[in-house]
Amino acid sequence: MKDLNNKVAVVTGAGSGIGRALAMELAARGCRLALSDVNEAGLKETAALCDASEVRTYRLDVADRDAIYAHAGQVTKDFGAVHLVINNAGVALSATVREMTDEDFKWVMDIDFWGVAHGTRAFLPHLIASGEGHVVNISSVFGLIGVPKQSAYNAAKFAVRGFTEALRQEMKLEKQPVAVSCVHPGGIRTNIANAARMGKSENAEAQRKGFDKLAVTSPEKAARIIVKGILKDESRILVGPDAWGIELINRVLGAAYQPLVERFSRKNLYV
Repeated sequence: MKDLNNKVAVVTGAGSGIGRALAMELAARGCRLALSDVNEAGLKETAALCDASEVRTYRLDVADRDAIYAHAGQVTKDFGAVHLVINNAGVALSATVREMTDEDFKWVMDIDFWGVAHGTRAFLPHLIASGEGHVVNISSVFGLIGVPKQSAYNAAKFAVRGFTEALRQEMKLEKQPVAVSCVHPGGIRTNIANAARMGKSENAEAQRKGFDKLAVTSPEKAARIIVKGILKDESRILVGPDAWGIELINRVLGAAYQPLVERFSRKNLYV
């Protein structure tokens, strides 16, 4: 897919953050947009910012498998085709393995992993039918390294990475007309930390201030990087200097990266 003009693009979690920035970037490139979120007010604001394009909005909870499959059918009916799907919706949780509840663990996995998996599977037949489809799944730098108090988020984002990389190979081996990319953002200046759930012993304000210090990339810049990666058919799209640094450390040190993370976490997370 070398040209996005007049292509139908589906973006989940489009009510704010990276999802909103992606919608705006795709609109600027002439895409027809199917935008979804549970935040209907935010979704309405995003649609208004994309008024140069054909935009339809949908309330969608990506934790609901049946709703995702119904959404795929409705979008195809509304637009006639689907060319690009970006499974972006996500949530965060800061809690240790011992402290997090089963409910919170399930909440993260249902949205961050199963939302991506079901979103991919629901739209895949339509992407194949388009003749030039592209699946883009948002993982994280936490899909590259393990971090204390992020076990649930790590589990979801590592799963997204494995699922997406396997799918890319399958599409190539089966000679299907669908490209596949996995995105690993570093710290992006979005509202995800403010909306995150916290373990009982967590200092929410300190955690959020710590995240703000590490969030070095704007959503708009992230969107430009992601779209550029889509047009280049990159298998792994790294977003932000911190993502490139973590990728390098992981590549050079392998499992030996863990003492570095432990030292960082002792200073910044266990306060």
